[in-house]
Amino acid sequence: MNPRITDWRGRRVWLVGASSGIGAALAKELAGRGAWLALSARRHDKLQALAIADAVLLPCDATDGASLAAARDALMAAWGGVDLVIYLAGDYVPMGVDDFDLAVAERVVDVNFTGAMRLVAAVLHDLRPGGGIAFVASVAGYRGLPRALCYGPGKAALIHFAEILHLDLAPRGIGVWAINPGFVATPLTARNDFAMPALLSPEQAATAAVDGFKSANFEIHFPKRFTRLMKFFAHLPYRLYFPLIRRFTGG
Repeated sequence: MNPRITDWRGRRVWLVGASSGIGAALAKELAGRGAWLALSARRHDKLQALAIADAVLLPCDATDGASLAAARDALMAAWGGVDLVIYLAGDYVPMGVDDFDLAVAERVVDVNFTGAMRLVAAVLHDLRPGGGIAFVASVAGYRGLPRALCYGPGKAALIHFAEILHLDLAPRGIGVWAINPGFVATPLTARNDFAMPALLSPEQAATAAVDGFKSANFEIHFPKRFTRLMKFFAHLPYRLYFPLIRRFTGG
């Protein structure tokens, strides 16, 4: 369904959202495999602190279309093209009905979903056969979960968006990937007040993500022992799903 990527040497990869968490770990993993990297996040100093030799640093804001477009223009001036773009920018705020905050919810969805659409608008005509674009979503986008009132909908929309892009671009030889991790230990998930099953380090998540490109699959998901369970839940009828997920999550 997608191009297989097994050799990263000399492959030009732009990571948007690379300053911390999975993004920072992925940058280091890809650098170790010989990729040429362009790194974006809002703060130049945090990108610089990654200390990745020869990386092109392109500070920008995923909530600002003009900022993304300017970063794309700088990238094209430096490289003349790009092989793979990966959208990692994201936000997470645990939220339920008792603490629903519209302004916060809109901000989270803007980063997690609308920012990805802005990036596509900036790079769509730069994507070429054999490469493509990947989006880091989440298993929280499979189906509704407690305390995910603003996080889950944005990730669900991102998966849906990636599916439609794949339908349009795969016949042209351009890959579109949805990367759906389970729980990963980052400053964002540190906000959770519950035990996170099958918790991965950012480095473990980065290795799993990169290895996932070896297959031709649309979806890269990990860790399998957790994501397969979430997939099973997602295919249940509502009359079974709702009571089971409440029991499973304690929600």
